[in-house]
Amino acid sequence: MKELFKLFDRIIQRVNINLRELSFDATPYVNELIRLEHMLKFYAFYGITPNHPLSFEFQHSSLAGSYFLGKCRTTNSILYKSDIRGDELKKRGDVLRYKDFEIQMTKDEMIDIEDSILIKTLVHNYSHDPETMEKFFIHNTVSTQYANIHGSPTDGCFVGPFATVDLTTQTDCIIGAYSYIQAGEISHLNIDPGTIWVRAADQFNFLYRFPAAALRRYIHFEAGQPPRGIFMEFVESRKADFQRIFDVVHIEASVPVPNTASLDRYAVVRPKTRINENVLVAQRAYLENSWMGKGANAQENCYIINSRLEGNNVTAHGAKIIEADLGQNVFVGFNSFLHGKPDCRLSIGPDSIIMPHTIIDIDRPLSIPAGRLVWGLVTDAASFEANSMSLAEFSKLERPTSKGDMCFEGQGAAFVQAFRDRIQHILEANGAFYDGEQNRGHAQKNQNISFNTIQPYPKGRLEGLYPTILIKP
Repeated sequence: MKELFKLFDRIIQRVNINLRELSFDATPYVNELIRLEHMLKFYAFYGITPNHPLSFEFQHSSLAGSYFLGKCRTTNSILYKSDIRGDELKKRGDVLRYKDFEIQMTKDEMIDIEDSILIKTLVHNYSHDPETMEKFFIHNTVSTQYANIHGSPTDGCFVGPFATVDLTTQTDCIIGAYSYIQAGEISHLNIDPGTIWVRAADQFNFLYRFPAAALRRYIHFEAGQPPRGIFMEFVESRKADFQRIFDVVHIEASVPVPNTASLDRYAVVRPKTRINENVLVAQRAYLENSWMGKGANAQENCYIINSRLEGNNVTAHGAKIIEADLGQNVFVGFNSFLHGKPDCRLSIGPDSIIMPHTIIDIDRPLSIPAGRLVWGLVTDAASFEANSMSLAEFSKLERPTSKGDMCFEGQGAAFVQAFRDRIQHILEANGAFYDGEQNRGHAQKNQNISFNTIQPYPKGRLEGLYPTILIKP
């Protein structure tokens, strides 16, 4: 495994060079996350469909357990159980509008991963940077467990566990555990754990920080230690449920699936789960004893347990919903943790928005009214009032406002409308509104994916690395 160890050291060195101005050393954080000898235990796999552009280039990399869909180039990188989804990449001839510019694509967009380590990381969507419309790059970067790099070109960064960088170009930044950043463009920043920052230039700026002591219960990450806390315990306790679906070549769906819905081959669906029309269940999603109403979706790394989603619900990447009832059109953002109990269920009214990286963890029943915006840490009725506002009331904000640990400035109406527009786009892209003829989306297009596996060198100097592989149409 000599070459694999050399590659590991090379990547860490490049990341440390990029982060030298922040005096950050990635080495003690990464050494405890993966054992390189485990890179031999898992195959990598890619999907082929008539609806997604096919072009893969794998060079001098290790890809254990990782999944690829759409165009991707991976060079000098180590990917471990990561999902690289390029199913919404831009195509040659597309015209993108950015402020007063109309930018025409001269070639198909490509995901380009180089000199990076991605550990159980989701990479999804296309570049939103007008300077790099044709290349969604991730270079000189380490990203750790259950992080999301979503439409965010990245160079020289360290992304902590359960963190999300969304629609943001980041250069030479450290993103703390469980932080959510959607800020357009950032550079040379060290973001504290549990920071929720949503900014649109000249329109609005939303900022919330989890109390550090409270966040430690859920996720804690320090040098020389693997990530710890309730989040890690939750996902680790269900690892065995995923083992079978990766060990078996052919597997039948465990529940009926309508012909307008899509259940991914690499999702876990336990008994007493109902999947209705236009539902999308993505790879590595976990469903148990739950009702998925028409047009609902469960994206990658989502867990929905003992819950009912009435329909047109968005459960974004990494979100977890346990012992809860959600009305129609409820949005649950990235990596949120909604945790009711059998004897104290959580109820969320229709048309509500649970912001990314929200924790609702209750010991008494909680009913959230319709049309509510919720953020931060909610454990009871009092903290709910401190960390929520009706969407109608939030839309009226026009001056700097503080509520609890949240600060907002700008136009509340623009903030709410931005969320609503994005939710509508997600539902459309996922095929929630398919009527049998029009509005096809991922729920319909992903029904017939051919999965193919690739393996590393089993022995010798290149043990653990994959041969150079080019897969073209």
